[in-house]
Amino acid sequence: MAFSAFTPTEQKADASIQKRSPVALLLLLPGVIFLVLFFVTPLLSLLLTSLQEPVPGGFFGEYRQALRWENYVFVLETYGTQTLRSFGYAALASLFALLIGFPLAYFIGITLRRFPLLQALCLVLVIAPFFISFLLRTLAWKQIFAIEGPVAGFFSMIGILGPGQSVTGTAFSVVFGLTYNFIPFMTLPIYATLERLDLRLVEAGGDLYASPATTFRTVTLPLAAPGVISGTLLTFIPASGDYINASRDFLGSTETAMIGTVIEANFLVLQNYPAAAALSIVLMAVILVLVGIYVKRSGTEDLL
Repeated sequence: MAFSAFTPTEQKADASIQKRSPVALLLLLPGVIFLVLFFVTPLLSLLLTSLQEPVPGGFFGEYRQALRWENYVFVLETYGTQTLRSFGYAALASLFALLIGFPLAYFIGITLRRFPLLQALCLVLVIAPFFISFLLRTLAWKQIFAIEGPVAGFFSMIGILGPGQSVTGTAFSVVFGLTYNFIPFMTLPIYATLERLDLRLVEAGGDLYASPATTFRTVTLPLAAPGVISGTLLTFIPASGDYINASRDFLGSTETAMIGTVIEANFLVLQNYPAAAALSIVLMAVILVLVGIYVKRSGTEDLL
């Protein structure tokens, strides 16, 4: 009786879903067209380009379609160091952004919760760097890190840098630039999670005689995990392919070249399009594998 009582309602619900399904598909159509035009098509073009080979007797930068898998072996052997360096820099930048962004998000989302106006003002300050061009911000740091800048002067005074040496062009300046430019990507998702945190759970930890450190480790941090995971992904993925901070025109040098700068050089300078396309495919594949492992180990498979 109980099951039969629900049957008509379920049938009505199914019928309602079937009636709405063409509308839902119609609403999805613009998104599907957009993905096909601007994601699937360029990806296929990139994959085909990565398999091209030089035209025998052809001009510089002239290639024809082939199945040259050796392009992938060539880029891995030639640019393996830059590839590993990219993911190392991106991991360090994500770590530093987390160490800076989590306390900042905690302060804005929990400590300032009783002061909405001050909370909104601090949020604006976090977003404020986006009001200035990414290139201009990086160029500003290049001037600060220059030989005649205050940072190099201070490091020379305490003996870290020798006369005439600059902070620009070192691994420190590149990781610093990545961390600085991507801190909002780490802070905002964590803030969005902490801002909704039920403070009664934190107070319950204190009522049960747990120390603040234990309450943070067992209550606050697990509840903030979705924001930490989202912020890490939003920071690590673009930082891995960044080619501005590591460029010698900004904060890097030839000794700090990342995979993004190598791809840019192969496309625009060397006109080695198959190598650049193969590097791009390798970059995407490695990021997918690393993100998959990270999401799987962090217990948020729903993101996959």
